[in-house]
Formats: sequence, C-alpha cells, structure tokens
Amino acid sequence: MTNKITYTQQGDYLLPDLKLPEQPKVEIGIFGKRHLRYLEHNRKILYTNLLTKGKLTAHLAEIDKLAEDMFFRLVKQIAEREGVTEQLKAKDQMQWVRKMNNIRNRAEEIVNNEMIYQ
Repeated sequence: MTNKITYTQQGDYLLPDLKLPEQPKVEIGIFGKRHLRYLEHNRKILYTNLLTKGKLTAHLAEIDKLAEDMFFRLVKQIAEREGVTEQLKAKDQMQWVRKMNNIRNRAEEIVNNEMIYQ
C-alpha cells in the first residue's frame, strides 16, 4: 500500500493535505484534562509527539484512570488513619464533611504533584 500525498492550492503554493491519525473516542475525566493542559503549556514537544502519533487520547485516559485510583485509595487510607468513620458521620455530620473535604483536598494535591504535573 502506498501513501499518496495530495495537495491543495493556496495562492501560489501547493500545501500538503495533512491529517492527524484517528484517536479513539474515550471519556477523559478531570485528572486527564488537567494533565492535557499541563502538556500543552509545559511539555509542548511531548504533547506534539503524542498527538501526531495518535497516542494522546490513550495516554490521557491512562493517566486519568491511574490518578483517579490513586485519589480514592489515598482518601480511604487517610480517612482510616485519622478516624473519619461512618460513626462520626452519624454523630456529627458537619464535622465529618469538614474532615472529608480536608482529606480530599490533600489527596488531590498529592495526585496532582505526583502524577498530573510530572
């Protein structure tokens, strides 16, 4: 199979008709989207390489899955370590919410530092 290159006339110039490889349709979550923004602004060469090879979507989906798994695991571990239980939730719901929000924020910061902005 030969790849035939086609051209389009633009004024006095013939420009090649370039097309990126098809990317699979995958839903990417918040961590994958954050990593995409990081790549676009801070790792432009890596971003371009992944994009032109058709691997960007798969990369973002993998990062998103790994980061989400890490986030939920960290939330569970920290909550257990700090005694944030269902009993606390039943006894003092507002205290439980405050503690869980704090735990989620810390877990998100760890995931961002270790996976998203690397």
